[in-house]
Amino acid sequence: MKTTTPLVSAERIHADHTTVKHLGNWTEATAFEVRARRSSVVLDLRSPHIGWDEPVTVRADLAGAMVKLLLPEDVAVDQWDLAWTGRGKVKDGSAATGASTRRLVLSGTVADGEIRIHRGGVAQLSAMCSRAYLQDLRRAHREGELPTVDDPARDSSR
Repeated sequence: MKTTTPLVSAERIHADHTTVKHLGNWTEATAFEVRARRSSVVLDLRSPHIGWDEPVTVRADLAGAMVKLLLPEDVAVDQWDLAWTGRGKVKDGSAATGASTRRLVLSGTVADGEIRIHRGGVAQLSAMCSRAYLQDLRRAHREGELPTVDDPARDSSR
């Protein structure tokens, strides 16, 4: 297994035999390192705080793991730099249509794992099927605001 130098100022996510979910407005980073073994990781990259003027980078080191990326509708996914060992693939059911100016670059190694891309309504449903969404609904009701986990671009104040 080759070692790579870490991305400068990257958001690092590590999961080992567990489930990790980062939903809503959780970061402003444009570079992510995901290391997962026999795990599932969900990263919500729909936040308006993420700057898409440059390509957003996700470097993966997966072993029998699944990474689900929740993306805006118009993001093109570049998977050229992914190295595969064993089974696996990038599942992108609704690839970006038309000329997209926003890009997500996937790189790294995947051994018997997969990367799932969810956009639009499917991404919203994925976020809504989580404990974090239920907690956000309760918080929003208590404070008289709107929830933001299902749609991070929504202004939470009424």
